[in-house]
Amino acid sequence: MSSRWATLGRQELRRSAFSRRVARWEAQRSFDELGRPLRDVTFCVVDLETTGGSAEGGAMITEIGAVKVRAGEILGEFQTLVNPCGQIPAFIAVLTGISDRMVADAPRIEQALPAFLEFAQGCVLVAHNAPFDVGFLKFFAAQQERPWPPFEVLDTAKLARRVITRDDAPNCKLSSLAKTFGATTTPNHRALADARATVDVLHGLMERLGGLGVLTLEELQTFSSRVSSAQRRKRHLAETLPHAPGVYLFTDEADRVLYVGTSKDLRTRVRTYFTASETRSRMGEMVGLASKVTGLECATALEAGVRELRLIAEHKPRYNRRSRFPEKVHFVKLTREPWPRLSLVRRLRADDADYLGPFGSKKVAEQALQALQDTFELRQCSDRLPRTPSRTPCVLAELGKCLSPCDGSVDAATYDAVVGAVRESLLRRPDAVLEWVNARMAALAGEERFEEASAHRDRLTSFLRGASRTQRLRALTRCPELVAARREDDGRWAVHVVRHGRLAAAGVIPPGADAHRYVTELCASAETVPAAPGPTPAASAEESELILRWLESNGVRLVTVEGEWSCPIGGAGRHLARHDLLAESRRALVPFDEQRTLATVSRPVR
Repeated sequence: MSSRWATLGRQELRRSAFSRRVARWEAQRSFDELGRPLRDVTFCVVDLETTGGSAEGGAMITEIGAVKVRAGEILGEFQTLVNPCGQIPAFIAVLTGISDRMVADAPRIEQALPAFLEFAQGCVLVAHNAPFDVGFLKFFAAQQERPWPPFEVLDTAKLARRVITRDDAPNCKLSSLAKTFGATTTPNHRALADARATVDVLHGLMERLGGLGVLTLEELQTFSSRVSSAQRRKRHLAETLPHAPGVYLFTDEADRVLYVGTSKDLRTRVRTYFTASETRSRMGEMVGLASKVTGLECATALEAGVRELRLIAEHKPRYNRRSRFPEKVHFVKLTREPWPRLSLVRRLRADDADYLGPFGSKKVAEQALQALQDTFELRQCSDRLPRTPSRTPCVLAELGKCLSPCDGSVDAATYDAVVGAVRESLLRRPDAVLEWVNARMAALAGEERFEEASAHRDRLTSFLRGASRTQRLRALTRCPELVAARREDDGRWAVHVVRHGRLAAAGVIPPGADAHRYVTELCASAETVPAAPGPTPAASAEESELILRWLESNGVRLVTVEGEWSCPIGGAGRHLARHDLLAESRRALVPFDEQRTLATVSRPVR
């Protein structure tokens, strides 16, 4: 039996099968569409017969069958035997009915694959156990040095496992599903017949999911049975939202904000909470309580991100886990007084002091403070000292860990020199802290006191992270105004006005508008932001860092800068990357399931 190429037109389809498929499709037409409606998508359902289970292991394709379908209508079929250039195993020949004689005159995969790719061009590939079929096709495309088209792939086996229960079918094999959905073709391990059966299974799954509100390709691809019916019934909450960047707020019947999120496409993102891949149990609970979703459209993605942070800080939604309490931070403060000292504080004051931070954790702030106190012998007592103190020295002074200004052991000039070195480490160069801690760690390691050495290492890392963050934030927040622009993917220019580290205005230059005039008007309408002390004078650290990441991204152009935006060349950032790599390598050495700290267990004495 010789190989054949065939593209079968609509006239060759049996009328009953065609009518049935169209009827199934029409069952979905009454629902509102979101995204790419399924009836507008062209699917290419493909099936292969092979000589084994792995192309990498030497198995070859012996037959390709495919059916092209859209809106329940068969557009064409493709079938060819393929010469595997080798003997077909006997058990495969018995299973498929394809013998060596049948494929002797068939085209080789070098001819068959290009023909199939041309047939499937522009379609969404569908297969039952898609990794197997698509994996074989990709393997031989790579072997022929043929670029693989950017196909989207849908796996009916994976989808069925999310939809079909034991009451529907004993398993999710193609033969079982074909029987469940009453397929007009019985799978028989021949490529075209199996592809036809898969078409009926696909339509059966679509019909079932249509009743759950799954009407687009995106929803079909990401469907999960873990999304409850109660969630799906609220899908109408997304219908009024625009396809634009912005912030969305879920609120309950009492108008309490439950959750705040951001997206480049509000409508597409919010609908996933009801019909797509949202499987977090907390989000399912939140959607169950929600009665309304409000969208706030933003000019740019950066503006959306900033508004999200501000709204979370304002409303403190119970279902947001991060950014709810930006005020819960700590700083290491170098005081301004006759005999300055280091202290841990929660608030910034206009007292001309120097601050390190903010730190999101008190423990990390204490580690950074300890690194500084280990390096510099500043006093650690908490009260203010007069310019000429006369007190009894403390224990730290007796141990040689404090310069002891309280009893006059040090003069003001010597003490001020140490204070200057501390300020230099905080704001410009951390070299003094690095040298002291590294020397101490080396000495401890030499004495095999490794736990103490690791404690110093952690203190140093906390200090470097705090100093790096402080220096980056100060560089931006000391600028009264900074205007920057970037060409976005749609070709338009996004413009942002930043004042003292706070986003004061955002906009997109309209096509054909005068760019200089637009920027001038945007600056004139921007929020007035007064100067204030510290590394975060006008916004949260998260907001300023979000702005910094945008400013440091590719394609950003500075329009105007009032003041100086620069970081110290010898700053903490140049040392931080090495310590982060070391921390990551330590985590990689510990197996994932052993990374939790073991609790101490006491045993009774026997």
